[in-house]
Amino acid sequence: MITRQPHPLFRFCYYPVSWLMQVIARSIAVGFFCLPAKRRESVRFYRILFPGKSALYHRLCAFYQFQNFTTIHLDRMALKILPERILYRSEGLDSLRNINKQTGAIILQSHLGNWDIAAHLLQDQGLDIRLLLYMGIKEKEKVEHHQKEQLRGSGIRIIGVSQDGGSPFDGVDGINHLRSGGVVSMTGDMLWQEGQRGVEVDFLGHRAKIPTAPYIFALLTGAPLLPFFTLRTGRNQYSFTLEQPILLKETSRKEREKNIRQAAQQYADLLAQTLRRYPFQWYHFDRFLA
Repeated sequence: MITRQPHPLFRFCYYPVSWLMQVIARSIAVGFFCLPAKRRESVRFYRILFPGKSALYHRLCAFYQFQNFTTIHLDRMALKILPERILYRSEGLDSLRNINKQTGAIILQSHLGNWDIAAHLLQDQGLDIRLLLYMGIKEKEKVEHHQKEQLRGSGIRIIGVSQDGGSPFDGVDGINHLRSGGVVSMTGDMLWQEGQRGVEVDFLGHRAKIPTAPYIFALLTGAPLLPFFTLRTGRNQYSFTLEQPILLKETSRKEREKNIRQAAQQYADLLAQTLRRYPFQWYHFDRFLA
């Protein structure tokens, strides 16, 4: 466990600006929530997560989710301007310290919590890793652009995956990176492209499709899959946890699909378990459950 302590002078130079930014961000979140098309999937999701509650409760959950989402951008700004402001605890990082230099490792990130905060803070752990991060490209989103530029500035290699398709060499780069002992980070809970290959899992008693790519990478390289969750535990405080590795072994083609489904379900169960503990840090605003 590692905890970063804040500089004693940070509150005098940062809090006034932080307060103003919070008012602006939360007001924008209220505006988005007032649009039925924006909140529809969130309300539906909380209706599934809390089936015994009233319709008003489900709307309040969605409202709280929208407000919570503003902390991602506020904390990202704080990390850039005054990194000492963010406190964090980390657990389970031995899996990254003991990477097999012939297989590397695959980090399975999700839309639960705040992954890019962890991507920066991991550098403070003294880990000798080379990180390749696959991220979706969303056109005309300046916030997303600045986020990627900030990550590139920290020495993390990024491959953008567009929604209308990508280069097959993007996958080759990831495989080669793993085989050279590097770490690849991939989204485990979203299909970025139309027609992207996915595997069906049970999630909260409903069907959901998650990408197959991480499991194919694991089969081809022998790299372990490491589910990674970064949760906000309080004001300016985070906890990020690396779960026990999910291992896939190369088998016959007949058994391959079965192994992928089992590994994907194992990840989905971990995701659902963590989601129940932190239900309002689910920032997946598109339809996820069938």
